[in-house]
Amino acid sequence: MSSNTKRLKIGISACFFHPDNERPIFKGKTLQYIEQSVAHWVMSQGDLAVMIPSPEGDTQVGDAQMTDYADWLDGVVLMGGSDVWPGSYGEEVMDPRWTGDRVRDAYEKKLIEAFVAAGKPVLGVCRGMQMINVAFGGTLYQDIATQRPEALMHRDGVQYDLNMHEVAFDPNSKLSKLLGGTQKAKVNSIHHQGVKDLAPNFVVEAYCPHDRIPEAIRHEGKAYVAAVQWHPEFHKPALGTLDDSPILTDFLNAARHKPTA
Repeated sequence: MSSNTKRLKIGISACFFHPDNERPIFKGKTLQYIEQSVAHWVMSQGDLAVMIPSPEGDTQVGDAQMTDYADWLDGVVLMGGSDVWPGSYGEEVMDPRWTGDRVRDAYEKKLIEAFVAAGKPVLGVCRGMQMINVAFGGTLYQDIATQRPEALMHRDGVQYDLNMHEVAFDPNSKLSKLLGGTQKAKVNSIHHQGVKDLAPNFVVEAYCPHDRIPEAIRHEGKAYVAAVQWHPEFHKPALGTLDDSPILTDFLNAARHKPTA
């Protein structure tokens, strides 16, 4: 990064470990954390990563709000993690294994609303894409293998981030243009939930050609809200996976040229 270029401050949404008296440490305490690889990916072009803690909870003090973080930071990345609670998109839980994290859902909805209202870009990764779709009125498959049995296996617990598949890009999409007109690429696949009904005013920019399940979406309006289902922070050239750096660069450029107050 040039010495004349100001470092951006990019927020990263937190994951939650809720109180658990069986844990040997932090017994009964709520933990909020981010994954190292996400922070390092955000910082890979010289900018700063800042975890955004939820200001709510049984230990809450002070009056900081999401709007304060949206005013202070330049953009936000919603990272992966736990399932989305089906109640967040108006459905009953089909299986106790897919109950998800309704506390995190509510926290991230407020994050999205605050950053969009402040004119700051929002980028979703994996769960982040699912949460963006839900926040804007879309729905999810609670479990792809159950609801779409003919679909590709999108999550392999043993292979984890080495589980790969091909994605196809809409040639007319902004994402395809960012990637130099790329039509197909290999990405990791670590999700058992996915976009079912696309939120209004969004377009699908990439999808799995085997089952047409969306792999990248973008808001069509003025707000910069985009997301990918794969984990760009896990991609390495040696794996033959997509070079995601143009996606990050475009997001950071949007953050750098955000509206001024």
